[in-house]
Amino acid sequence: MSMGVTISSISDYAILGCGSVGYAVAEELVEQGKDVLIIDRDESRVESLRDQDLDARTADIREPEAADLVAERDVVLILASNVEANKRAVEHIRNTDSNQFVVARASDPVSGDELSELGADIVINPSAVIADSALRALESGELEYNAGKLAQLLEETTERLAIVTQESPDPDSIASAAALQAIATHLDVKSDIVYLGDMGHQENRAFVNLLGIDLVQWDELEDLSDHDTVALVDHSTSSEVDLDVDIVIDHHEPEAEYEPDFVDIRPNMSSTSTIMTKYIQEFDVNVSEEVATALLYGIRAETLDFKRDTTPADLTAAAYLYPFADHDTLEQVESPSMSPETLDVLAEAIANRDVQGSHLVSNAGIVRDREALTQAASHLLNLEGVTTTAVFGIADETIFLSARSKDIRINIGKILADAYGEIGETAGHSTQASAEIPLGIFTGIEISAETRDTFLELTEEAVKRTLFDAMGVEGGEGSNGS
Repeated sequence: MSMGVTISSISDYAILGCGSVGYAVAEELVEQGKDVLIIDRDESRVESLRDQDLDARTADIREPEAADLVAERDVVLILASNVEANKRAVEHIRNTDSNQFVVARASDPVSGDELSELGADIVINPSAVIADSALRALESGELEYNAGKLAQLLEETTERLAIVTQESPDPDSIASAAALQAIATHLDVKSDIVYLGDMGHQENRAFVNLLGIDLVQWDELEDLSDHDTVALVDHSTSSEVDLDVDIVIDHHEPEAEYEPDFVDIRPNMSSTSTIMTKYIQEFDVNVSEEVATALLYGIRAETLDFKRDTTPADLTAAAYLYPFADHDTLEQVESPSMSPETLDVLAEAIANRDVQGSHLVSNAGIVRDREALTQAASHLLNLEGVTTTAVFGIADETIFLSARSKDIRINIGKILADAYGEIGETAGHSTQASAEIPLGIFTGIEISAETRDTFLELTEEAVKRTLFDAMGVEGGEGSNGS
């Protein structure tokens, strides 16, 4: 029996109480060449262990004698099924003033706390271990089942697969789409990655260009009818698409209602890239440097370099991808040059910032590049004391607003929906969101040099006060955070 444990620097062990758990541990340690002494009060069991060439002695682990017998051992594992006996054993060992490393078996959280208070270095609960093992087996089984179902669906594609990202795809959406495309290629299925909006954010453009990921703008497709399978990947924050959707893979519940043949939505995951990495592994795809780099960056971007909502699954996926990724390219993606337009918007947003508590709202004025608002909101989130930012600007007779938050107490997507959902369109989730608000009564007004400032003041007052109210703070009068 192999428990997958290797301890190289310790050689002397003692096991007190040798039931089925203790025997399994003893067998593994002996197989690794360790010197193991077993103490148990059942004489027939001790005799049986000796017949198997194990060093076993008869003693009651509840008595001081047992502690004396193992006094020279580096590690003592107290593994009897009787927790009260285990408590007494820990007490006696600690009363010897030794520095032995003690592992003790509990039966529940209460007995676990008691064993820790008595001096056990590590407490294990077999029920919890079995539950964890069962959950891991269940997750593995579900992944294998889902991968088989996904493969069957992809292989039924007779023409092409359309992999639809977010409207304005971010790194997680792009990377996840690239991973699904790699799986499709692995299954000899032709595919296109399609996006419906704009690729405006400089970092995202650099991401796509440096990795050579081929994305097609929806309007550039002459005809989508030759794509007989449609997959939405990390698409939940975007508006509904008028398509028959076959596949949905995401780490957020979609707001739109689809009836796909295949669904894998895991809100407990921090990124869709993490989910797709698991599929890459399950399909045993020979992951390319480009896809590995994309997925690693997708995970890092979604978790703010593992500082936000990071799960063990994210870390495991990142560890798998790390050796295959191009880290020079990652560095280039993370530090793209900033366009003059973005600098102008950022400067305007800094100058016009209004900070109330930890919330910052700013008017960037009339903008040409709407994606610059997203970058400004992200940059302003780095200001000391600021946990939530919202930057808005005017383009094409519409107010565009981008918001970011690292405050775990609020959901910025819900805040924008509450503030502007009845008068405009909003999208997003707990940490990032956007809104598009028609100018309404201002639409059609010609903005001249003379009217520009008044126009901006009116729109700023309406947008800012509504947003601060939705945030639960009183709109401020200052423009520089003072």
